[in-house]
Amino acid sequence: MTSGVGYTRDVFLWGISGIYLMAFASLYVQIPGLYGENGILPAKLVLQEKIDSIEELLDGAPTLMKLTPRLGLNAQGGMDLLCLTGMLVSFLSLIFSGARDTVAYTLLWMLYLSLYQVGQTFLWFQWDILLLETGFLAIIVAPFNLQLPKKWRMSPYHQHDSITLWLVRWLLFRLMFASGVVKLTSKCPTWWGLTALTVHFESQCIPTPLAWWWHQLPVWFLKLSCVATYVIEIPIPFLFFSPFRSMRIFAFYSQLILQILIILTGNYNFFNLLTIVLCISLLDDEHFKYKTERQSSWLVRIINTLASALVYGYIGYQTCHLFSLKINLSPSFSVTSSTAFSQPQFTAWLDWVVPWTMTLGAVSLGYEVIMAVYRCMMEKKAMQWRLVSVVQCVLFGAVSAGMLGISMVPHTVISKPAQQYLPRAIFSYRSTLQPFHLTNSYGLFRRMTGVGGRPEVVVEGSDSLEGDWQEYEFMYKPGNLSRTPPVVAPHQPRLDWQMWFAALGSYQHNTWFVNMAYRLLQGQPEVLQLLQHNPFPGQPPKYIRATLYHYHYTQNNGQEWWVREKKNEYFPPVEKDNPSLVQYLKHAKILEDDEDTKGKLEGKKRPRQSSYTHRFVTFIRMFIGQPDGFRFIMSLLAAALLIKIYNKYFW
Repeated sequence: MTSGVGYTRDVFLWGISGIYLMAFASLYVQIPGLYGENGILPAKLVLQEKIDSIEELLDGAPTLMKLTPRLGLNAQGGMDLLCLTGMLVSFLSLIFSGARDTVAYTLLWMLYLSLYQVGQTFLWFQWDILLLETGFLAIIVAPFNLQLPKKWRMSPYHQHDSITLWLVRWLLFRLMFASGVVKLTSKCPTWWGLTALTVHFESQCIPTPLAWWWHQLPVWFLKLSCVATYVIEIPIPFLFFSPFRSMRIFAFYSQLILQILIILTGNYNFFNLLTIVLCISLLDDEHFKYKTERQSSWLVRIINTLASALVYGYIGYQTCHLFSLKINLSPSFSVTSSTAFSQPQFTAWLDWVVPWTMTLGAVSLGYEVIMAVYRCMMEKKAMQWRLVSVVQCVLFGAVSAGMLGISMVPHTVISKPAQQYLPRAIFSYRSTLQPFHLTNSYGLFRRMTGVGGRPEVVVEGSDSLEGDWQEYEFMYKPGNLSRTPPVVAPHQPRLDWQMWFAALGSYQHNTWFVNMAYRLLQGQPEVLQLLQHNPFPGQPPKYIRATLYHYHYTQNNGQEWWVREKKNEYFPPVEKDNPSLVQYLKHAKILEDDEDTKGKLEGKKRPRQSSYTHRFVTFIRMFIGQPDGFRFIMSLLAAALLIKIYNKYFW
């Protein structure tokens, strides 16, 4: 008797390897412009000069970057080395099944955590912490692959695989359920009025060409799509823990459809692909056409059919009731919808249901552990091997229970009253482990921005305050009115993303924006390579300014995709030697004081010999440069695919 998820586990680990490769490669091409010595937000700002003990390594934000000075590397070189190592390990794991083990995923997690700790605002995204949490679970899910003598070797698949994959399923539940409820707890009028999708496709960070077409769909259809989003994200995740396999598969395809639609209409880097990889935990080997011992009796099939009809019918009835769905056939077909419950009613329901989700998680995990132990005892093996399997199940069950416990703290963020059911010790344990980001809270698209038009910051340069101001064109974000929206995922252009957030606030709260303007005034090539078009190829302009515009989609897709209206000044004109600008950057430690500069110049009088690691990292950087992120990722994935095909069919 097997767990029936061995191949499913392999598919999950293979998917995580691909996500890691995308994440490391996407970040690598942007390091010089973002984190280099002359970058927008140098990594050296958050690094100590030297550490002398393990305690200092783990103190504060644990990161391997603290060790890179011992290899003769500066901050950029250290990030380059970590990214290159991550790309190599994930590339090998993507190709060879033997490389997908606990050691590999431990290294990948440590590398990405190390980069995250020094990434500052450019790495503070929910998909980054989601990758860290998923990556840590991959360490638990992955096999050890110990090279033991043949007579001592065990099967590469274990009964506890279903327990560890359950943790992935629990993470998926927390992600989707929280993403659904925060849309309503935020009290955003567009989500409550079901009009969020009438502005989403226009206001999202980097839309795709299909987003324009979806924006033109009838309002009634977009409101109905909003209802469908609520259904997929709030009630359907409860089916993740259904004892009926057909319901879990239904939940899988519901989530898959949602993620594919998001991929088609928005560039959300590797986030949606990572969510799809999490959804694999809902499947089993039978779904992949692998032989299992499943033989359902006619009674079980009848119960399954009746239960499915009851559950789907209940969800459908409540959806029609809570959103007042009504079909209109004349004068033209449409479906009207409106929210038929109040904010206090939803809050009361949420406070009631969240404790039950905690109970559901505990009961479901207990069931998985009991069934795994039962399968161990039913195995056709010698007694000592069955006892070893039982011990493994108990051990991984205890680890999973611990992970479930500390995950309850971020899970109950959506309903603070539910926290009273948690022991105080759990908060302490979670706080201690928080620097490692083992568990996190989520909630995507909490509030819909850009209701009156998507705000965009347009950066301009000029050689005279009264002269002709010319625009800097960013790589992917809207700027040029006639440029076709790009398809850039799974690459994440992190500068373009932060420009979207900057437009929602002010430059006073975005130190990196001020430094970006300064680097443009200097004509720093590393920063300019993050842009699509530099209007001053000869020498940098004397002045830089930024203006806030509101962009809207055109109604008819002709020569232009966008129209825009000027709102106000975002960043006043400044020149490179402006005293206020220089003092601001010195206060932020981005520019060094004269005394610091003098000390470093004196230090340079005693040149240090370049290390082999430094020369290697520098050579690779000179060889690769800063290529287009999308093409770079696609090239690596294509190479991995070709090697895998060659190994399978020609080796």
